[in-house]
Amino acid sequence: MQISISGQQLEVTEALHNHVSEKVEKIVRHFDHVTNTNVVLQVEKNRHIAEATVNTKGAMIHASSTAEDMYTAIDSMAHKLDRQVIKHKEKLSNHHRNEETIKNIPG
Repeated sequence: MQISISGQQLEVTEALHNHVSEKVEKIVRHFDHVTNTNVVLQVEKNRHIAEATVNTKGAMIHASSTAEDMYTAIDSMAHKLDRQVIKHKEKLSNHHRNEETIKNIPG
């Protein structure tokens, strides 16, 4: 998986890079079909914005978050992404029984 982190009106420090990487790697634990992730961090006056786009097998998932602190914005964005990835994973798995398993059930 590739992670690209860029900043607009902001210097992406090593600490911010490590924090984003740590949060994105947690998402991969839930769904291992993630191909690449693009994260954009930006500052507008007092607003810190974190946006991410995750390319997975079969979908492109986007999340954005705004906060007064960049780390809070990253945490919130990662939480939103995590929920969306889990929802996408559940959609991919078929929860319905097919006719063959119903025919083979005794009783």
